[in-house]
Parts: sequence; structure tokens; C-alpha cells
Amino acid sequence: MNQDSRLSGEADRGDTRPILIVPYMWIGDFVRNHTVVRVLNERWPNRPVDLLTTSLCAPLVDYMPGVRHAIVWDLPRGRLAVGRQLGLAKLLRERNYGTALVLPRTWKAAIAPALAGIPERVGFVGEFRFGLLNRWRWGEKKLPRFIDKNAALAQPDGAPLPAEWPVPQLRVPAEDIVRWRQANGLSAGAAVALAPGSVGVSKRWSYYPEAARLLAERGLEVWVVGGPGEKGLAQEIVAAGGAGVRDLTGNDLRNGVLAMAAAGVAISNDSGLMHIAAALGTPTMGIFGPTSPYLWAPLNGLAATVVQDKSVLSCQPCQSTICKMNDHRCMRDIAASEVVEIAQRVLGEVGSRAST
Repeated sequence: MNQDSRLSGEADRGDTRPILIVPYMWIGDFVRNHTVVRVLNERWPNRPVDLLTTSLCAPLVDYMPGVRHAIVWDLPRGRLAVGRQLGLAKLLRERNYGTALVLPRTWKAAIAPALAGIPERVGFVGEFRFGLLNRWRWGEKKLPRFIDKNAALAQPDGAPLPAEWPVPQLRVPAEDIVRWRQANGLSAGAAVALAPGSVGVSKRWSYYPEAARLLAERGLEVWVVGGPGEKGLAQEIVAAGGAGVRDLTGNDLRNGVLAMAAAGVAISNDSGLMHIAAALGTPTMGIFGPTSPYLWAPLNGLAATVVQDKSVLSCQPCQSTICKMNDHRCMRDIAASEVVEIAQRVLGEVGSRAST
């Protein structure tokens, strides 16, 4: 049997052993992992797929079709944590996985699947992982996008990339949204969700407070969504926007998922919440400055991709988390009035579709 026979579907179609995905654990990357789940579901409909996850990302799995279980296990980023690795390996061994897809290139990501004795451990060559993985893949640098690198591991070795990958999906029951609105004292009307946070300050658009004020002045309900790290930003936005703006930031990512599912349109930096909103099917406006929409925008597509188009900046896209040139012009030159006009147009299009 060839080494990729189980993943390629070339033999042993009676195999029902589950598959484990060891994903990237940033929120946006974790959402995009659902494409890998869907590729495996299509190739192996008789093999359950589980996702290793952190406690932060765990709520997302509840809304991901095609995932059997979340394996919630927090490992520290800055150290090996041998005891935690051994505990995870024991848990994985008990679940009798036949295949593990190790998406990150780090050697730490491959330790527990190897210690668990999972027969097939698939991943790209990197970080001295010889012995930890046994189904090597080469050519990662030839794959331009993050999703291509990850989803290619779910295909047979050497298979051509498809013209389009299955898009990530998050599905929230309508009754959950109704209960969430009631619990937070929110009306049933259309609302605009603002996601002002991001990993890296350079990806943060400058004018959320002004945009919130303009939206509220036009009679729209505005929600500020994010984690505890965005609490200060949320307070600034609420202060500028007035009574029509609500701070919905908090510690539970589930709250952010429900807010994005309930919103009529989401306005977001290049962040995890942008990917959540898009995967939910909420019309999403992504604001891009230092990062490339081609490389980092959701596969689901955006209602609008907002970029600075007034001048050509030689530094853009820099992919840097901190602006080192041109005083953050890639974001500062996107006016609040421009974003608000696009948001109203998107809401109008949504309303037109709903009435037909």
C-alpha cells in the first residue's frame, strides 16, 4: 500500500479510524482550518474528523459542521511542557486515530501525535521533525496562500490544487441568535458589528469611533465586538458614538460568534472576527492596509474589501505588525465616511434580497 493510500482514497476504503487535525490556533487561522475538515469529509465520508483546539478557540468547533469532537488541550507557547505533551499523547492514544494532519511547521506540534503512536502523521518538512512525522510533504514554499499549504495536506501527495477550495462554514441555529439578543437586551433590528481589534496594531483602522458616530446618527444600532484586549477601544468607540453604540466585548469567543451571526453587516480589520463573520455568511467588510487581501482575506468572499486607493505606497503590503514607514497612511487614508457609505450600501443590498 502506498504511504498516502488512506488519505488519497486509493485503497482501504473500509477504514473508519478517525482523523486528527492539529491546526494553527490563532482565531482566524482556526476558522480557515474548516476548509481542511471539508476536504477530508469529502474524501473520507466514513472517517470522523476531530480538531485539537485551545480553550480560546473551542467554542468555534460547536458551530463547525463535519467535526466530530474538539480535543481541548492548552499547551504553552514559550516552553515544551513535557507533562502536558505526555498527557495529550495519552488522550490521543486512547482515541485510536489512524491519521494526524499536523498543519503547523513547528516540532512541538508534532510531539504528541508521535508519542501517541498515530500510524500516519502527515506534515510539511520543517523544524527538524524527522522521526516525529512519517508522511513527509515537500514544496510548501511553492504554495502561495496559507489555505493552499494547509488544505494540500488533506490531498494525496502531489495532487494538483483545485480551482477552488471548499469555503469555511460556521452555522449558528436561529434560536440561539434570538436567545442571545434577548439576553443582551438587543432589538431585533439590523445592526452593524464593529471589530476594531487585531493581532498587530498596524492592522487596526484608525477611525472606528468616528464611523460609530456616523452610523448611530443614521439610526443604526452599532455593536463593538472583541475580546478583553479590545475593552479600551470599545470604550473609546462607545464614548464617541453615544447611546446607539453597545460594548459587547468580553472573555468568551462564543459571544463574538453570536454577535457576528446576528449582525446585518460586520466591519472588521484583518482579524479573526473577520473570518468568523464571513464563515457565518454575514455580509463582511474587511479593511486592509499592511496585509494583502489575496493572501489573507477569507475564502468565503467579502461584501467589500476596503483598501487605501488615494496613492501608491511603496511599503504596502509590508505584512508588519507595527508601521515603520509612512506614518500608517495605508489605514489613515481610509475615511470614516467612505466606510459608512459602503456599509449602508451593503445593508441596503441585504434588505433588497430579503424582500424578494
